[in-house]
Amino acid sequence: MPINAQILDNPKSDRVRRIADLTRAKGRERSGRFLIEGPQTVREAVTWRPDIVQDLYVEVSQALEHPRIISSTLEKIVEQSQDATIYVHRCTGEVIRQISKDAQGILAVGNARAMHTGPEDLELGEQPQIAAFWQVRDPGNAGTVIRAADAAGCDAVIFVDDCVDALNPKVVRSTVGSLFHIPVLRMGTGEFFGWTAAHKLDVWAADVYGTEQRKPESLPQVLANADSVASGKAVLFGNEARGLEPGILERCDRIVSIPIYGKAESLNLGTSAAVMLLSLAMAGREMI
Repeated sequence: MPINAQILDNPKSDRVRRIADLTRAKGRERSGRFLIEGPQTVREAVTWRPDIVQDLYVEVSQALEHPRIISSTLEKIVEQSQDATIYVHRCTGEVIRQISKDAQGILAVGNARAMHTGPEDLELGEQPQIAAFWQVRDPGNAGTVIRAADAAGCDAVIFVDDCVDALNPKVVRSTVGSLFHIPVLRMGTGEFFGWTAAHKLDVWAADVYGTEQRKPESLPQVLANADSVASGKAVLFGNEARGLEPGILERCDRIVSIPIYGKAESLNLGTSAAVMLLSLAMAGREMI
């Protein structure tokens, strides 16, 4: 089995430095690799996308004789990795923590180029549902919305315009493995609207205020109309702070808002995406 007999114990080695450099955008661009941290996220990568996992690094006990992987959870991930012949490196805890404070004993290095998905790679069904996010900047939010789209059974996630890097380590961690379940694409604003038009997808804007000319429809009212829910669509969410610009809202086919019944001023992006996407998914499946 491809498990390195040598234990990596030098936190200042060139290998450790190169892996730690993947936390930086320049390091990822230069090497074409990215970091996958934590047991759940690594497990999902090994399970669903073993083709992109290049190396696995796992913490072992510091015992001089017969060092062992520190937990049964990590042992199972390593065992599973061997079915895909992923190379495993055993490391001291000091080495793991030098690379990442969020690894919880295990991390992997992935092939960033193999994660790329272009519009031509997507295979859409009869009534696809796409989750799109315009200028999402916060890595935690980006990971959360990818996870929400995965839970709702969306066909793809599209980051529109100037968004955070989907392979930013915090994004990858926040998806808790959903990044390896669902395609994530990047498009410019014009490209997004051109692509949806070419695939005959309506664009629904998730927005609280709408425009002076077009006020939003309430989500419960939309859900009550079974025929409209059944259509193929891309649901577009706006920037965390600014929402969607009026010019973008005018290009959308519908504007839909989530009602707030209590005193909360608003919902954050992750919650809005989860409520909207799961509501549409549940309503659509009720019709099948």
